[in-house]
Amino acid sequence: MGRFYEKISRPVLFRLDSERAHELAVDAMAILGRFGPACRMLEALGRLSPKCFRPVEAFGLRFPNTVGLAAGFDKNARAWPAAAALGFGHVEVGTVTAVAQPGNPRPRMFRYPEQEALINRLGFNNEGSEAVAARLSGQPPRGKRRIPLGVNLGKSRVADVGRATEDYLASFARLADHADYVVLNVSSPNTPGLRQLQDESRLRELLSAVVSANNGRASSPGGSRVPILLKIAPDLGYSQIDAVLGVVADQGLDGLIATNTTLARPGFFAGVAEAGGLSGAPLRERSTEVIKYVSRATGGRLPIIGVGGIMDADGAAEKLDAGATLIQVYTGMVYRGPFFAAGLARALADRQRR
Repeated sequence: MGRFYEKISRPVLFRLDSERAHELAVDAMAILGRFGPACRMLEALGRLSPKCFRPVEAFGLRFPNTVGLAAGFDKNARAWPAAAALGFGHVEVGTVTAVAQPGNPRPRMFRYPEQEALINRLGFNNEGSEAVAARLSGQPPRGKRRIPLGVNLGKSRVADVGRATEDYLASFARLADHADYVVLNVSSPNTPGLRQLQDESRLRELLSAVVSANNGRASSPGGSRVPILLKIAPDLGYSQIDAVLGVVADQGLDGLIATNTTLARPGFFAGVAEAGGLSGAPLRERSTEVIKYVSRATGGRLPIIGVGGIMDADGAAEKLDAGATLIQVYTGMVYRGPFFAAGLARALADRQRR
């Protein structure tokens, strides 16, 4: 299936504007997700039964395999019910903000096929947390999903950094009941001021408030806490990562996602003028370095979801060897096709058995 995509489907899609091709992919996956029998048939044809994989336990959840779909693909929680049929062991929707916003002006997403990379400056375009919560309320709930569902939260553009905490809290209150885990995204390069939330004092304020709200859920009748993860940038220095890890430990977060897209422009990209976050193959080495550093700094005790530059099974295994518990892909799927996750999951399971 992967060869068919690369030889036939990808050339057709790559004639389209990058964002338009992305929208068509989301539409197709959303349609597939409405037909449960078709999804189960795809799972059978793709040999995606649980017997093919090694399940993973992390932050109190069970994942049927190690490969997840990263945030950014299904921003409004339209397509995720089909993710298991494509071989994903979890899926993360969003990034979702407290208020609906259109994102940055188009064009804002650019392919670099020879480098197997993307640059995007989408800017958290989404329908807002209230609309996404309403959609999730009509989809399979917690406990009845084939794979865990994460919800990635970001800061609304209209909220300045000083009001970021209340902005995240509004989204958390609306979406926590629908999520198997929640991610606080403080690392996208495309929202003004967002990365300032990785500074120690601001991060402590944000995490303390969200953790307090989460603990309040656990103490309310019928309520329960939801695992909370933090997504960090690959552009942090090691002293900055140490400061982040100190706050994460103090607040008792459940895990870390490393990493988001990068503002660095290595090699070929030194001559590329497009603003935005770079993803794909050029990010592979740096994201692995960050994962390895975090794993060693925490003694392997903090679960890490590794993401960045995974384009094949070797890249996926590299992340796991560096200390990741799970991995996520997005740009790799753009270049390898919709069944990329299934192939990775099988390859990683075979590697574990060997």
